Amino acid sequence: MAAAKAKKSDNQRCIYVIAGKEASLVNAECDILLDKLLAPSERATGLLNVDADGITAAEVMDELRTLPFLTDRRIVVLKNADKFISANRGLLEAYFDNPGPTGILIMTVTSFNPRTNLAKKLGKAGRLISVSQPSAAQLPARLRQYALEAHAKTLQSQASELLIELVGEDIVRLYGEIDKLALFVADKKSIAAEQVNSLVGHNRLYNAFDVIDSVIERDAAGAVDQLRRLFSQDRTAQYTFVGALAYHLRRMFTAKVMLQKGQTEWQVGKSLRIWRRADEFFAQLRKTSLVEIGSFVQRLAQADYEIKTGRATPATAVEQLIMALATA
Repeated sequence: MAAAKAKKSDNQRCIYVIAGKEASLVNAECDILLDKLLAPSERATGLLNVDADGITAAEVMDELRTLPFLTDRRIVVLKNADKFISANRGLLEAYFDNPGPTGILIMTVTSFNPRTNLAKKLGKAGRLISVSQPSAAQLPARLRQYALEAHAKTLQSQASELLIELVGEDIVRLYGEIDKLALFVADKKSIAAEQVNSLVGHNRLYNAFDVIDSVIERDAAGAVDQLRRLFSQDRTAQYTFVGALAYHLRRMFTAKVMLQKGQTEWQVGKSLRIWRRADEFFAQLRKTSLVEIGSFVQRLAQADYEIKTGRATPATAVEQLIMALATA
C-alpha cells in the first residue's frame, strides 16, 4: 500500500542522483527509494541493479528505453557512478533533456556538483537526494520520518529515543530495527517505547544487567566471560552493548536519586517502568552508591568517545571498561 501511494507522488520523476560520502547511508537511501518506486514482486522484470563500472553508457540507455515487462516502469540503478558520470556527461545531459517515458535512472555517487549543467538539468527531470549522517539532535526526527515513509507507522518520541539508547547512532542499524518493529506491531499504526523494549531491548538490557551484576560483585573474570560469550553469539552486540549499558546505568542513577529523596521501590519501579527482574534491579542499587554509579557512567562515556573517534575497537573498549569497573 505504501509503495502504491509513493508511485503517485513520484510519477513525474525520471532520474534520481543519491549523493553522500558514507556508502552504507547512500545504499540505505537507495533501498528506501526503490521500495517507494517498485514493489518486490516487480523487481525480477523491472529492475537492473549494477555497479557503474560494469556497464557501458549504451547499455544503460538501451535498458532505460526498453519497454517494461509486467511492470509500469523499468528502473536502472547505477551504484558508484562518479566515474560513469564524468566519462559520459554529454550523453547524460542529452538524456536528462529527453528521458525515456517508462525508464527511471537512479545513480549513487559520493558527490554531485550543483553548479554543473547536468545538475541544472536534473532539477527539471529528477531529484538530487543528499545523504549525510544526522547529528544526535536530528536523529530522532529522522527515525520518525523513516518509520512513516517506509512503513506508514508513527514512531513515538519516547520510542525513537529508547531505540537510539539501545542500538547506538548508526542510522543503517536503526533503520533495520525499525523494519523489524514495523513487522512486530503488525496492523498497529504506532510504535511505542514498550514495543521497542520488548523486541529490541529485552535481551540487550538483560545482558547489560548480568554484566553489571558481575561488576558490582567485583567478579572481573565472570563479567569478561559473559561479554565474550555475548559477542561470539551476536556479532552486532559489540556495537549495541554500549547503548544498552548506558541505558541501564542511567536508570540505576535516576532510581538511586529517587530512593534517596524518599520514594519507595514500588514508586520508582512504576515511574521508570522496571517490571522485569525488579527485585534484582533494586538489589543492585542497594549494593552500589550513587558516586559509584556516576563513576560508571563517566567511564562509559570515555569508552564511547574512544570508539567513536577510532581510538579503540568496540569490543576492546567495552572489555577494558568492564575490567576497570570490576577492579576499581
